Amino acid sequence: MKIYDTFLLSLDIDEVNKEDFTTFLRMAPKMYKVYSIPKRTHGHRIIAHPAKFLKKCQRVLNDVLVDLLPINKAAFAYIKNISIRDNAELHKNSKYLLKMDFSDFFNSITPELLFSAFESKSMKLEEEDKFFLQQLLFWSPSKEDEGKLVLSVGAPSSPLISNFIMTKFDELIGKICEEKMITYSRYADDIFFSTNEKNSLFDLPKMIRALLKGLLGNQVTINESKTIFSSKAHNRYITGITITNDGDISLGRKRKRYISSLVHKFQLKILDQETILKLQGLLSFAKSIEINFIIRLEKKYSYKTLNDIYKYRLG
Repeated sequence: MKIYDTFLLSLDIDEVNKEDFTTFLRMAPKMYKVYSIPKRTHGHRIIAHPAKFLKKCQRVLNDVLVDLLPINKAAFAYIKNISIRDNAELHKNSKYLLKMDFSDFFNSITPELLFSAFESKSMKLEEEDKFFLQQLLFWSPSKEDEGKLVLSVGAPSSPLISNFIMTKFDELIGKICEEKMITYSRYADDIFFSTNEKNSLFDLPKMIRALLKGLLGNQVTINESKTIFSSKAHNRYITGITITNDGDISLGRKRKRYISSLVHKFQLKILDQETILKLQGLLSFAKSIEINFIIRLEKKYSYKTLNDIYKYRLG
């Protein structure tokens, strides 16, 4: 494989500039702007955003790799023409649900895991390719020159790389689940199992921990506090989507009330710009999940009001 050479052709860097690009690669893992954003529940998420040219290079490399790297069918995040709704639809007719979550998912993934994933697929990497992929795809959180390298939350290439690295896990756990009549899917760092067979999900967490240790050397681990068993007797949520007892997909009452209140405030002209932009995203999400809710909003507040929200731009 000659990934580096293919990349250079795609980026249109000729041999004269190749030496300068190698110098750039040596510095690339440090070329990130780091900041934090609040998580939905508690704590903060560290975002490492690549510098402009580095981000461009990562996008070009993504285009080179996307048709080269196999991704298991159980992966639903960051896949073209696959939505968050598709993931929820897979589980909507099951009585019992298990949700699990990986701890610090992107930041747990190292170049060594990437190279092992290539080996497991009998895809041989040249040493030049290894250096190139390591430097371009991975971030160095440490101030030390030889600090540990990990995927960053913020790089456009991280989703594809993480899905590729988890391919063997997805494949093996998928086979186990198929034998047990369990439906399995993974949406980035969230994994979901559902079934109509009572008590068949309880042995899975132990099995998953063992599989992660064997495949990934315990570098990717489970966030035990987010392991949740649920059934039709309780509310079931998958990636922010509610599954009703009738097996329908819903935004949930709380979220619909919140969106409706924001539309009302927009109509009264009392929403700030940041919240209006947030409302645009919420309406887009709602349209993909529960179109009848959007229709009801249009009847209540008028089509023009919602259209004004869609068209709103920062002044």
